[in-house]
This record gives sequence, structure tokens and C-alpha cells, in this order.
Amino acid sequence: MPLRRYPRQSRQLLAYVFSGGITAVAHYGVLVGLVELAHVDPVPATLAGFVIGAVVSYGLNRWLTFDASHSHAQATWRFALIAAGGFALTGVLMHLFVARAGLPYLPMQFVTTGIVMVFSFLGHKFFSFADRAA
Repeated sequence: MPLRRYPRQSRQLLAYVFSGGITAVAHYGVLVGLVELAHVDPVPATLAGFVIGAVVSYGLNRWLTFDASHSHAQATWRFALIAAGGFALTGVLMHLFVARAGLPYLPMQFVTTGIVMVFSFLGHKFFSFADRAA
């Protein structure tokens, strides 16, 4: 595979960005669909999108990004703990940006995604998937 010639950290980052892109499509698809088509408030809509994105993210990151060394039983609860933190962070940030400050939901979701992505990457790398092989 051509990616094998790159350092492990570079491959891992590329895989995380790829997985994140697919996860974002799932999350944003649900968010925009709920807000624009079903007229759901952006905060609960983004949280619904987050849940769908988390399911996609678990599968892709376990398989593609982190070469998980833990069993599914062990990795799942760890992943869920980090995902719960990301869920809460998403809810708080979107509430502050959209409900409190009255800013447009989609640009604020981009900002929120960036913040939550850093939190999630670090949590999954060092906790969920126990990336022991450096």
C-alpha cells in the first residue's frame, strides 16, 4: 500500500481526516436535513447528527485510524465516554453560539466541529483505542 511508506503518525492523521470527512457528511446531512426540511431547532438537530456521526466515526476510526489493540467490548465504552464529552461540548457550544448569541447555525457548526475534532482525536488516540505502538 502506498501509504505504508509514510511515517505512522502521518498515516494516522490522514486516516483521521478521511474518517472525519465521512463522519462530517453524516453529521451535517442529519443537521441540515432536520433544520431545513423538518424545521427542528439547530441545537437538538446537531446533537442528533452527532449521534449518527459517532456511530460512523467509531467504525472508521477503529478500523482505519488507530489500529485498535483493545477488544470491541473494551474500546466501545472508552469511545462512548469520549463521545459523550464531545456530545456535551457540541451541545454547549452550539447553544452558546446559536441560541444565546443568535449566530447562524451552519458556520457555528463548522467552528464547533473544529473544537470537538481536536478534543476527540486526543481522547481517542490516548484513551479509546490505546494507541500503544508509537
